[in-house]
Amino acid sequence: MKVITITKTGEAEAVDPGFAELVQQKSGKELRQCYHCLKCSAGCPISFAMDWTPNQIIRMVQLGLKERVLSSSTIWLCASCETCFTRCPNEVDLPAIMDTLKEIAIRNGIKSQQAVIQIFHRVFLNCIREYGRLHELSLLASLKVLTLNLFEDMGLGMKMFNKGKINLLPTRIENIHELDAIFRAFGESKRSKI
Repeated sequence: MKVITITKTGEAEAVDPGFAELVQQKSGKELRQCYHCLKCSAGCPISFAMDWTPNQIIRMVQLGLKERVLSSSTIWLCASCETCFTRCPNEVDLPAIMDTLKEIAIRNGIKSQQAVIQIFHRVFLNCIREYGRLHELSLLASLKVLTLNLFEDMGLGMKMFNKGKINLLPTRIENIHELDAIFRAFGESKRSKI
């Protein structure tokens, strides 16, 4: 059941009362422990670039503001550095919650303002799914084609290649089928849409 509320600006906004429970269930992390001391936001090294601070994201999840949370750039900018988790007096695992929010956004087809980061996230997972490890050249090629940003980093890429930092051919891990089982357990098909 969705509830419509009116914001201070007079706009209608949907509230999903089950959103916090969904996030807790999917992440396996407790949201109600957060009492908004702001230590996560004060310590976040990239909060200056976010549209909402980490504690505001937690509060919006608690309030059921699903659309606002899932369309925010904050969930995509989070680097999962765990500074917030380290500083939290109640050990709220914010990086795990942010990862869960990313996956919910992908499953709901919500496009981010941070489109390149969202594409990178999916390309990275596809590379891991395919080889069991990261193959930088495959990742870069896919990312460049999907973002149509073909030549911006060409000089840096050539330097890395010349120093042996980029392998031409990928290698697969042994027992790749075990990794397929992990992706299937989380509802990911062999080839997810980007």
